[in-house]
Amino acid sequence: MDGRIVQWIECKYRGIRDELSEFTRRRWAAVEALSLGRGGITVVSAATGLAHSTIRRGIREIDSGAAPSGGRERRPGAGRKRSDVQDPRLRASLERLVEPESRGDPQSPLRWTCKSTRQLAKELTAQGHRVGPTTVRRLLKAAGYSLQANRKTQEGNSHPDRDAQFRHINRRVQAQQRQGQPAVSVDTKKKETLGNLKNPGQEWRPKGQPRPVDVHDFPDPRKGKAVPYGVYDLSHNEAWVSVGVSADTAEFAVEAIRSWWQGLGQHRHSGARRLLITADSGGSNSCRNRLWKVELQKLCNETGLEIEVCHFPPGTSKWNKIEHRLFCHVTRNWRGQPLETHEIVVNLIGSTTTESGLEVHAELDANTYEKGRKVTNEEFAAVNLRPSSFHGEWNYVIRPDK
Repeated sequence: MDGRIVQWIECKYRGIRDELSEFTRRRWAAVEALSLGRGGITVVSAATGLAHSTIRRGIREIDSGAAPSGGRERRPGAGRKRSDVQDPRLRASLERLVEPESRGDPQSPLRWTCKSTRQLAKELTAQGHRVGPTTVRRLLKAAGYSLQANRKTQEGNSHPDRDAQFRHINRRVQAQQRQGQPAVSVDTKKKETLGNLKNPGQEWRPKGQPRPVDVHDFPDPRKGKAVPYGVYDLSHNEAWVSVGVSADTAEFAVEAIRSWWQGLGQHRHSGARRLLITADSGGSNSCRNRLWKVELQKLCNETGLEIEVCHFPPGTSKWNKIEHRLFCHVTRNWRGQPLETHEIVVNLIGSTTTESGLEVHAELDANTYEKGRKVTNEEFAAVNLRPSSFHGEWNYVIRPDK
């Protein structure tokens, strides 16, 4: 059922219902149902609260050419009373089923089931209330309820210095840019299973000819997965994405940063002495990942750059610039496209653009990276790391070995 059509009919009905008699009301509903075709009775019933039988009666009257009788159709007060008028306890019983915890009934029989109008009507009937799905829908709308999807708003307990860390990151990025030094945002995009599989979204195709894909989304071990790791240049609106074929490890993450530097960074930022990296606190570039820092030390030694890292506090990855300046556009670009091979993934990422001029470079990283690689205390002690005075676990500088 299209919610927009229901709302449209409901809006029209509200505007004229007070002027309609019983006969013209069901005649109007019947005309609307006939104009919608198959399923029209259900749509009009949902929008107006009129019973299916009333709308069908109107259709029969239209087919037979029946005309309204003169004078009043019913005597004052005639007609069946609404269910909630006949049964004053009905509304309270319905609300206890819909919101059991807020209504003081945590043991509701529908506590763990789908609260459809049909299921609600069935349970109300079992409690002794004579009611059907249409009446349940009308009562819910009258009480201010509507169909709602889940909304991601709960972040859990926030770190007390969350906002202070945001301000620190912002200051460090601005200072880096004022000095003409590079600043990048890094992260791993969601791993993608390869194959002729359904990809969310739609694309323009000839009508009635959707692209056929596999019925089941079972992973094919022969095709594997694609692991995109992105490096977004905060000053140039330019990104590099390494598409891995192996595990998402710290070694892979630093290799992607190395590829960005060799392919783009050193040309865009000639004469750079210091690189600022903003990253999440988890995953392959976790602030607790010792291998991440060991590999960054190697990159420092190779490039001669000091590398400053600022991590976003736990649970705040959506504030990382790369999420809404790169990855969301990549997802939009390949919507509705089955990601069958690594080559397709690389090409779709590399062809991502925006009206603001985003430029994306993508490359396949066919190396194999070992999961669970351990770093010894001696290896970690060799990292030339200087923690910041403000949350040194999140903010630190790694310098090249002398």
